[in-house]
Amino acid sequence: MADALQPYASHPHSSRGRVHAEPGPASRSAFHRDRDRIIHSTAFRRLMYKTQVFVNHEGDHFRTRLTHSIEVAQIARTVAVALGLHEALTEAICLAHDLGHTPFGHAGQDALNACMRDWGGFEHNLQSLRIVDTLEEKYAEFDGLNLTFETREGILKHCSKTNAKRLGDVGRRFLARTLPGGEAQLADIADAMAYNNHDVDDGLRAGLLDIDALRTETLFDVPYREVTKKYPKLARNRLIHEVKRRMIAMVVRDLTQHSKALIAAAAPKDSDALRQHGSALIRLSDEVFEAHASLKKFLYANLYHHPSVKKVQERSRQIVQDLFCALDQRYELIPEAHRARRTPDGPQDEMQRKRVIADYLAGMTDRFAINMHTELMDQGVIVSPSQVN
Repeated sequence: MADALQPYASHPHSSRGRVHAEPGPASRSAFHRDRDRIIHSTAFRRLMYKTQVFVNHEGDHFRTRLTHSIEVAQIARTVAVALGLHEALTEAICLAHDLGHTPFGHAGQDALNACMRDWGGFEHNLQSLRIVDTLEEKYAEFDGLNLTFETREGILKHCSKTNAKRLGDVGRRFLARTLPGGEAQLADIADAMAYNNHDVDDGLRAGLLDIDALRTETLFDVPYREVTKKYPKLARNRLIHEVKRRMIAMVVRDLTQHSKALIAAAAPKDSDALRQHGSALIRLSDEVFEAHASLKKFLYANLYHHPSVKKVQERSRQIVQDLFCALDQRYELIPEAHRARRTPDGPQDEMQRKRVIADYLAGMTDRFAINMHTELMDQGVIVSPSQVN
């Protein structure tokens, strides 16, 4: 059964609150309200059509940013309950952590960052916070979703000192070198765990990974031997699923048991004590972490850098670069509602203008970006590959 909420968990009644004060919800906690606002946000729905590894139109069964976020939340919620952390807060952080991703995944982010190099750059983690703080437009009394400090803290996984100084409360821990709350620590490791497990599944489905090669990795081979011993004649699809579910169970079990031991030894009296601890208390054992890191390295070499994936990534980068240059030259192509935004990133009009372009482009889904690129080529607005100086 689930443990009760522990003292070191983030408690909604002691939340550091919202930027804009609001009456408390009547039938749910402040963290449940955060989760629900994220689920109902426009940015969350767009994740359905944003690349995880494979571009959305390459197949209906490959993960998207939406299904990735849901899988991260499922893993994290399981561990949160076992550790006595706040389940709804953990889920809110997991569901929101990728809201700022561009179309075409990391390839799109790299291209947009290059385009914005002289204008503050672009990083999807900061963009996720920017979306929930500013860009969502649903409420009469404030911009953004007005989430609690604890959810915003969890969304901002990493941050430079320069950005931390301008972000106020959520940036302070990067200057003070303290940790986020336990729910944020858990969401971070659950993200990495989900990546490994579902990318193995998608890589095998796409025919880019080989089972025999994967058996060199402990996290795959141990459950593979277990499944083939118990079910020697199992069909390939069922075999892969049985292996994958055991991979998840293996890391979840280790994360839960190891974190419980670390917490018991440290005995943090509240969430602030957990934040002040010298190292994360929510983490894998060294042995399983090494196996997890080895599998990640394997996926980089054999999936993310596979020639067919790289080819699509190069095309994706070109689309983002072309669109940025086209929108910079023809600013009126951006809808008026987006052009009317004023941003806090800098006083110069040109910097604000570039940030509006980046916001608009980052919000696009894969298919919207592809269709817009095709239309602008047909109209002669995009006539040749762009060059980012």
